[in-house]
Amino acid sequence: MNDSTSNQLNESDLDYSSEQIKRTRCVVDEQFIPKVGMTFKTLEEAGKFYKNYSKLASFSTEIRNTTRKGDEIKNQLIICSREGRWKSKISLTLKTNPSAGISCPARIYIHILKDVSLWIISKVVLNDSHPCCPDRVEMLKQHRGLSMFVRRTIKTNEEARIRPSKTYQSFVAAAGSHRKLSFIEKDMRNYIIREVGNVSKQDDAKEFGKYLLRMKEKDQNFFFELNLEGDHSIKNAFWVDARSRATCEYFGDMVLFDTTYNTNSFWIFCERESPRLADTYQMRPDKKRGHPIIQMTI
Repeated sequence: MNDSTSNQLNESDLDYSSEQIKRTRCVVDEQFIPKVGMTFKTLEEAGKFYKNYSKLASFSTEIRNTTRKGDEIKNQLIICSREGRWKSKISLTLKTNPSAGISCPARIYIHILKDVSLWIISKVVLNDSHPCCPDRVEMLKQHRGLSMFVRRTIKTNEEARIRPSKTYQSFVAAAGSHRKLSFIEKDMRNYIIREVGNVSKQDDAKEFGKYLLRMKEKDQNFFFELNLEGDHSIKNAFWVDARSRATCEYFGDMVLFDTTYNTNSFWIFCERESPRLADTYQMRPDKKRGHPIIQMTI
């Protein structure tokens, strides 16, 4: 961020009609308060500066609008996340974590100055209509995060097969209360799913192969075929147990199986076919045929 550069800018680039009716209740150091004319090297740097200010002022932000010309961004409007002008189509009773809008006007407007390749704040509204709660700001989604120490502890406990709930309670006990943590239990569980439990394709194929062999040892009528890629990741897989084989022989219809495997982590095609819709004559009653039908998506 560079304050001095603004002295060399054209006055037409600035909007000094910014509303500053009252100061935020939180006491924020002057150097962290956004002002008209401040310049930044990148748009990300400008967004980070306003995000840090919002944390000090006890609110969170979101991008309202971004104007582009081709692939290049021309300007961006960042507002308070509780502006509340837009109504969600989802009922509040269906939302797990509803946030009430209070028409907070706090915002900044940033645009690019091509002649000097800098981003400038051309409009600032510092009105903060919701109360200042510095002891709760860490619980706002935008400001939550896991430190390196917390991440290392989570990985260690996962290797020791300690349940996530126990791990979280240990953090609470060490901090003294839930409010003194910069994250919630859901953040920790999401990290475990996204990072700790995300095994490689090769390890996944190896463990899946071991599982199929164990099933074969328990049931001699269990059949499987597992084909691997050149890098030892799964190419395609097929397996069927004794009950399924008997059911197929009795009903005389097709056997359906998913054409993708572990799509949350990576995408694998069986015989290069995309998922399709198929019918089998089971489970669901049919008036014309007099026997049930089941419909499955694969």
